[in-house]
Amino acid sequence: MTETIDPNEPLLRVADLTVEFPTDDGVVHAVRDLSFDLKPREVLGVVGESGSGKSVSSMAILGLLPRSARISGSISYRGQELNGLSYNEMRKFRGNSVSMIFQDPMTSLNPVFTVGAQLSEAYLEHHKVSKKAAWAKAVEALEQVGIPQPDRRAKQYPHEFSGGMRQRVVIAMAIINDPDVIIADEPTTALDVTVQAQILETLLRIRDDTNAAIIMITHDLGVVAGMVDKVQVMYAGTVVEAGTVDDVFDAPRMPYTVGLLGSNPDPSLIGQKLTPISGAPPSLVNLPTGCAFSPRCPLVAPVCHESEPDLLEIGGAVVHHSRCHRWNDLAGYEDPKKLFARKEIGAEEPLAALLIDNPEVVVEEHLADSGDKKEAAS
Repeated sequence: MTETIDPNEPLLRVADLTVEFPTDDGVVHAVRDLSFDLKPREVLGVVGESGSGKSVSSMAILGLLPRSARISGSISYRGQELNGLSYNEMRKFRGNSVSMIFQDPMTSLNPVFTVGAQLSEAYLEHHKVSKKAAWAKAVEALEQVGIPQPDRRAKQYPHEFSGGMRQRVVIAMAIINDPDVIIADEPTTALDVTVQAQILETLLRIRDDTNAAIIMITHDLGVVAGMVDKVQVMYAGTVVEAGTVDDVFDAPRMPYTVGLLGSNPDPSLIGQKLTPISGAPPSLVNLPTGCAFSPRCPLVAPVCHESEPDLLEIGGAVVHHSRCHRWNDLAGYEDPKKLFARKEIGAEEPLAALLIDNPEVVVEEHLADSGDKKEAAS
């Protein structure tokens, strides 16, 4: 990045982004009125269930949606409007100014070309240099993401790398042109815990080295809690809560956010029941009248069926927004997770908690159909 970046000015600004897909069954409202700003070095987390519009919004930013998609709203990078640019104009921008780390490295990498050749191609697309210089840049990028012996590994094929190393290659491809914004779409999916931590550390180190901003799309709330500065919770194609990690996690003001947090396993609550959200997300073709979460919400009121709430600023030290008619009522609950408690979930007796409280007790379970339990002192 050769240009001077004002840390107070957004690199990327998305305003009222809407994406629709016409189908035989009707119009799919994939993204609705999405807005956010992203400043240099900032990490934005985007969370939500599958089908909530997380990946579609990122594909819209990069101009990777099919021609059938109807896109409205504004997507500006450093003041330049991107929505409506031609294919060739977007090619100059994509991968150079804003890049993307895709979810599955095996579908992102070509199996018949070496890793070094693919990285070199990505660099040559945006720089007029020799193939030798591009190869040297590819080796440098592999070294930057922590791949050992990068000069030797650059000559190998994707199938010769482990899953974690392939993900590092994809990250190297995303950063080889020194972009200002990196969109990471589920970068730790299907990786074991230790490799996940290494990948996240690599992304943060790259952020520190290059001052790039990062959009982290993930289902893992633990990743969000430990990595991002701001978080957006998406549901049914729109943002239902947004704010800092501390505000959203410690003081959620949207029942859907409460349900997400309650569905996440917590080591401190071992042996206790999870609090899942009942039901399923609505069809994006036939959205319910009013709030899209109302059919699943434990705080639903008549007004929730009548009109969809606006994304309102609800105060706090830093701006905190909620799309809920009853956010103020939710604030009055000492433990809002209890709103989603369901007696039929989990065992009647929390055996793990029993063993923690009484380590000398041995619990034996009959193999008989009755399922009765016996307890005997050890």
